[in-house]
Amino acid sequence: MRALTVIPSQKGSLQVTDVPEPEPGPGDLLVDGMAVGVCGTDREIAEGLYGSAPPGHRRLVIGHESLGRVRAAPDGSGFRSGDLVVGVVRRPDPEPCLACAHGEFDMCRNDGYTERGIKGIDGYASQRWVVDPDYAVRLAPELAEVGMLMEPTTIVAKAWDQIEKVGARSAFEPRSVLVTGAGSIGLLAALLGVQRGLDVHVLGRAGGGPEPALLAHLGATYHCDGLEELARRVRPDIVIEATAAEEIIVGVMTITSPYGIVCLLGVSTPGATIPADMGAVNRKIVLENDVVIGSVNANLRHYRLAADALARADVAWLSRLVSRRVPLEDFAEAFAYRPGDVKVVIELDGTG
Repeated sequence: MRALTVIPSQKGSLQVTDVPEPEPGPGDLLVDGMAVGVCGTDREIAEGLYGSAPPGHRRLVIGHESLGRVRAAPDGSGFRSGDLVVGVVRRPDPEPCLACAHGEFDMCRNDGYTERGIKGIDGYASQRWVVDPDYAVRLAPELAEVGMLMEPTTIVAKAWDQIEKVGARSAFEPRSVLVTGAGSIGLLAALLGVQRGLDVHVLGRAGGGPEPALLAHLGATYHCDGLEELARRVRPDIVIEATAAEEIIVGVMTITSPYGIVCLLGVSTPGATIPADMGAVNRKIVLENDVVIGSVNANLRHYRLAADALARADVAWLSRLVSRRVPLEDFAEAFAYRPGDVKVVIELDGTG
């Protein structure tokens, strides 16, 4: 069986290799891999920046934005052959913290969790894989071409879930949201904002490729002007930050309307320093009861929320988020950035 593997912490080690066929344990699903999406995390693992192989293994099968079709399912699993599924990425700490013990393994406090394709467990970029039914989520059949968007959608589903929990500390009826960043995460965050009936604005780069048209189709507004000028016009109640750019991160903390919520999704590279008036930032947050939260990963509830959001979305619009599809053997093409890319997908089933 062929799989896309890497030697963690070794740059240039990404390659397609032969790996043993998976052996389903009692109760496991056997799944034919259809596709995986490629994201910044995959690229950083390929660059040797982080990642860890399963215990006793030298190489890690990467890929966490999964999509597969069930080949075999045991009785009583809740699945059957032919079901379209994605696999959950994170597994709780075997010595669970309080959060893991309550199914909130995305909020693990022990750092003992594992993540498929990232930390300690092989991922989904293989022609076949197995998964415990408790960590598999069924997708609607009409999402067969776009189901690999499920995992990034879980990230924004969790973000919205957290925003709404924070908003519930008092009466909160947001009207407008600003999303900074028009990559796949930003576009999916905009989709879920539109589904909530909000006035959605997205800040991207000048000369954006397909993003302005994609957002116009949603009924959202694309901007490429300065953050401060945009904020004066929009005065957002909610900001979802998905650029990881330090200047933008600091900037969004002071642009919400009173009692605003900023959710940070972008992950910055350590070491960057910028001048900032943190006294003004603190004054704004404290005097206006603002909140800044970080959010990453997702648990089973967020996967189900994401599945529901994708089922309600326009599949033709979702298909336009997939910029390129490449066969497994041409994986290097998927890791090479091209202008206009939103989401690049590696096909595992030989269709290319």
